[in-house]
Amino acid sequence: MKQRLFVLVGVLALVAAACGGGNGGDAGGDTGDSMDLGGRVVKVAVENAYPPYNFIPEGSNEGQGWDYDVWREICKRLNCKAEFVEAGWPAVIEETAQGQYDVAADGISITDERKEIVDFSDPYMVIEQKLMVRLDEDRFSTVQEFVDGDYRLGTQVGTTNYELGKDLVGEDRIDAFDQFGLAVQALINGDVDAVIIDDTAGQGYKGANADKVKLLDEPLQSDPLGFIFPKGSDLVEPVNKVLAEMKADGTLDELNRKWFVEFEGA
Repeated sequence: MKQRLFVLVGVLALVAAACGGGNGGDAGGDTGDSMDLGGRVVKVAVENAYPPYNFIPEGSNEGQGWDYDVWREICKRLNCKAEFVEAGWPAVIEETAQGQYDVAADGISITDERKEIVDFSDPYMVIEQKLMVRLDEDRFSTVQEFVDGDYRLGTQVGTTNYELGKDLVGEDRIDAFDQFGLAVQALINGDVDAVIIDDTAGQGYKGANADKVKLLDEPLQSDPLGFIFPKGSDLVEPVNKVLAEMKADGTLDELNRKWFVEFEGA
């Protein structure tokens, strides 16, 4: 519980820092009539395989997670309807750029390379990338010990986690998977020795496998996260204003607490 509470405090502080500035909207204030989207349907792309951001619980056909709750709240305030569409990673970035979706929500790191083809919202969160290992791992306890050894690293294709992994150990020691869940299962099975993962997503996967995996405390890299839109989207400004409002009135804090502390895994 102390570890979970520490994660919450860190997440809430980083969200406050991320949403307090940015380059897209005014902090606080009423969205006003100009931000009323008139009941417009907004297609929101989600992977449905990235707890606690978005996933489909076992035995259910309905997606849920932080992205679902946040976008329903955004549309409640902007008078729109969020229509969630399942999309694969990393193709969702290019598909959003092409206009197949109005927005994509999947814990997407803001990078200069991605900014070339999509527009980002203001950061809604800053995460830390960490190593996930098996619960009984005793061969290494630090990142440097992992790097210095002959260990295999699992991660997801097309992610900043993968790029960081290349810098740490080189491509020859990486096993890349289409979904993070597959990488975590490979770790549990002993096919890889660690998985590089965002700490918030790592809490979700760890919750579902609390008796099998853990996160090393040492952070590797910090990344701001944002929603992505097709270039020139008229949604960026109103979404930024609503994110600032949700930060100011405590709504983001409540949702972060729900999904990054109280969440026990899919």
